[in-house]
Amino acid sequence: MKAAQIKKYSKMIQVEVVDIPIPEIKKSQVLVKVKVAAVNPLDILNITGSVKLIQDYDMPLTLGNELTGVIEEVGTAVSNFKIGDAIYTRLPIASIGAFAEYIAVDANAIGILPKNLDFVTGAGAPLTGLTAYQGLHEELNAKKGQSIFIPGGSGSFGQMAVPIAKSMGLKVIVSGNSAMRERTLAAGADQYIDYKTENYWEMIENVDFVIDTLGADEFEHELSIIKPGGRLLSLIAGPNKRFGEKHDFPKWKQTLFGLAGTNLDRKAKKRDIEYHFLFVRADGQQLIELTKMIEEHNIVPAIDPTEFTLNEINDALNLVANGHPKGKVVINFQ
Repeated sequence: MKAAQIKKYSKMIQVEVVDIPIPEIKKSQVLVKVKVAAVNPLDILNITGSVKLIQDYDMPLTLGNELTGVIEEVGTAVSNFKIGDAIYTRLPIASIGAFAEYIAVDANAIGILPKNLDFVTGAGAPLTGLTAYQGLHEELNAKKGQSIFIPGGSGSFGQMAVPIAKSMGLKVIVSGNSAMRERTLAAGADQYIDYKTENYWEMIENVDFVIDTLGADEFEHELSIIKPGGRLLSLIAGPNKRFGEKHDFPKWKQTLFGLAGTNLDRKAKKRDIEYHFLFVRADGQQLIELTKMIEEHNIVPAIDPTEFTLNEINDALNLVANGHPKGKVVINFQ
């Protein structure tokens, strides 16, 4: 089968399409014929090794974190899926590999494809959907009536996070570019701020939560609008000691995360705010809940119209890294 691999970490996007054997499954796994794989900023981080402290990979590494596909073989210990099932998944962090014609994946990491999504739109749902679900439920413990601001929330993360947050009864404020205003408001946002003409830190205050998608450069502005006792959750600024302890990393990694996050923790604590970091994991049970939300609210991820095959993987990665995609970039295996 064909697969897109790297042989070492590199700052250059130079992925190679190679022929490798179709994997054999373990008793707890299913073999999936990949239909569509999504390309994410996380894939760039996997290439550069920027997240190797969280997860270091043996080489060569088949890239790709989320996909849709059809089950072709079922392990002997798997009872809740069958051959022919259409599925979607954010692959387990330790065993990625969506940029391949087939993949063996643990059955507890997959979910049945939502009825309102096809293989293309479905590929844009699991990673950002689980990020929103885990962020809102596990990290923020958000409750009905509370408020949340998502700076830069008009992209692929926001299009999943906004309707999920609204389904939980939250007040949702988003900033982004003017072109995405109507779509974001239609998804359920209560307020939309055009970042080119408006400064959100001059317009809003005393929100319960912020989900940061922009990084440490926005940290001070984000902290300034959160009420005391609130929480700032970043998807990008970097891990801290809380992250290391929660996920039971080895003590040496907890120490390194603690050192890396010291400045962020200190700034947050000064304002009586908790800083959290999230690195989304696979979770089949949460995909069941996510599917209910997607179907009930007819959430359909936007997909960039540019069509890519596996042989064009470097072009797709470069679009994500350096371009301005109009939705989730996908690789079509169909």
